[in-house]
Amino acid sequence: MTLIKSISGIRGTIGGSTGDNLTPIDAVKFAAAYGTWLKQYAQKEELKVVIGRDARLSGEMIQNLVVSTLVGLGIDVIDLGLSTTPTVEIAVPIEGADGGIILTASHNPKEWNALKLLNEKGEFLDAEQGALILGLAEKEAFDFAEVDDLGSIVRNDAYIDIHIDEVLKLPLVDANTIRAKKFKVVVDGVNSTGGIAIPKLLKELGAEVIELYCDPTGHFPHNPEPLKEHLGDICGLVVKEGADFGIVVDPDVDRLAFISNDGEMFGEEYTLVACADYVLGKTKGNTVSNLSSSRALRDITQQHGGTYEAAAVGEVNVVAKMKATDAIIGGEGNGGIIYPESHYGRDSLVGTALFLMLLAEKGGTVAELRASYPSYFMSKNKIQLTPELDVDGILSAMAEKYKNEDVSTIDGVKIDFPQNWVHLRKSNTEPIIRIYTEAKSQKEADGLAERIIGQIKEIANL
Repeated sequence: MTLIKSISGIRGTIGGSTGDNLTPIDAVKFAAAYGTWLKQYAQKEELKVVIGRDARLSGEMIQNLVVSTLVGLGIDVIDLGLSTTPTVEIAVPIEGADGGIILTASHNPKEWNALKLLNEKGEFLDAEQGALILGLAEKEAFDFAEVDDLGSIVRNDAYIDIHIDEVLKLPLVDANTIRAKKFKVVVDGVNSTGGIAIPKLLKELGAEVIELYCDPTGHFPHNPEPLKEHLGDICGLVVKEGADFGIVVDPDVDRLAFISNDGEMFGEEYTLVACADYVLGKTKGNTVSNLSSSRALRDITQQHGGTYEAAAVGEVNVVAKMKATDAIIGGEGNGGIIYPESHYGRDSLVGTALFLMLLAEKGGTVAELRASYPSYFMSKNKIQLTPELDVDGILSAMAEKYKNEDVSTIDGVKIDFPQNWVHLRKSNTEPIIRIYTEAKSQKEADGLAERIIGQIKEIANL
């Protein structure tokens, strides 16, 4: 089954049968459910929604369906065309809109697409709101507008430029400081909209840009998730060109990874660490990341005199915890930077600007910067279970087994040992337990994972 309905939206593969894949009928149904919910939520006669998409091959088709559906409900649409997730997020409040939809399957391969749903603040909906929309879609309880009350469409393709202007206005971003350094940067835009936005931002900041896969055709030249095993081309090109560093983003530009000047991965986990290091050095405050993110953020935060807290996995959970703790920067270890001074959403343009400021002020190479941070290593594993097993019971047994350690059960079971940690989470879609560990060496992280997997198998009689 390749249609996944969740509180954060709907995603699936293009083609196939209705209800099993993201077909045109499914796109219309969920757009109608969102529009219907928005009418009830906003309690207004006239509504306005911002829509943008990444460059994937099905994007224009899905966008036409979604836009027409909202117009049919009597909702006005501001169509940004090719855009990024954070660009749509900042456009919603600037436009005084009532919500937004981003058409992107993020880091998923080209056959996938999705509808990501935003509220009037340009932030993702919470669980309760998402559940209401899923219920409306199930019932197909839609009431479309009569002909005189149809919505209108306004096309505005200036928002990537507006987004860049907003980044340059941030108090901690001094364009002249960055321009003086004349950085040389290689950019891998995976042939999506990052290939438009990131080079534009860099050129505004005086960088020499070498573009790799920056033509927004939607033909992804490699797996679009920005992981080491997919990024051999840019790692080689950074060294060949003698660049200061490389930048890789996913198709919707909310995940940011750097390549050091030596062609090695800076590490997605360390994108947030570096940006937080810069922000905390200028502004005292707290940080948040999710339970599966590196302990390095906690270490850096404490070095700067701040407090670190962990949230359940998922951007909406991280944002809620950031608001509750007045965090000045946060995000997720997958390269997602959330900087509330800009907006409460993962934003690779903001992350790029903060990273450039850090480099400009600290001096030295990117490899030297990476070596200055606490070094941690992760191991990511999963155990396949039979459907009849009680996964919650297994997790409870593991929490009980380690009750004398620092244990969190807000999202699965996270066990913090003095020198390392393990996070156990069940999948919502298949009978597996994900096991993430982190330690001071890869051998130690892998060894901890093996030990925990053995204990789970013993409890489950596998």
